[in-house]
Amino acid sequence: MTDLNSLSEPELQAFIEQAEKTLKEKQFAKRKEVILQIRELAASIGAIADIREGEKFTDKRNSKVDPKYRNPADPLQTWTGRGLPPKWLQALIASGRNKSEFEIR
Repeated sequence: MTDLNSLSEPELQAFIEQAEKTLKEKQFAKRKEVILQIRELAASIGAIADIREGEKFTDKRNSKVDPKYRNPADPLQTWTGRGLPPKWLQALIASGRNKSEFEIR
């Protein structure tokens, strides 16, 4: 094993990059092995295992939602209708106006 304290910063960075690359390669090989085992087990009982390799799932938490309401006094202020209403909308509703008046159509 290499004495990490004796390495310079560039050598240490190269070591880290090589370690990450080796780890990814081992994980990829293990994944292939497990997928093969799953397919073999499925075939042994007459089933088909549909495993899609390399697909990424999208993170829906970061998806952009179009605004549904707009402040008539300041068109740059909008609200998607999710979460707590903004103060400008709360004030307009408190003054007796209906939220549907501010819908973006």
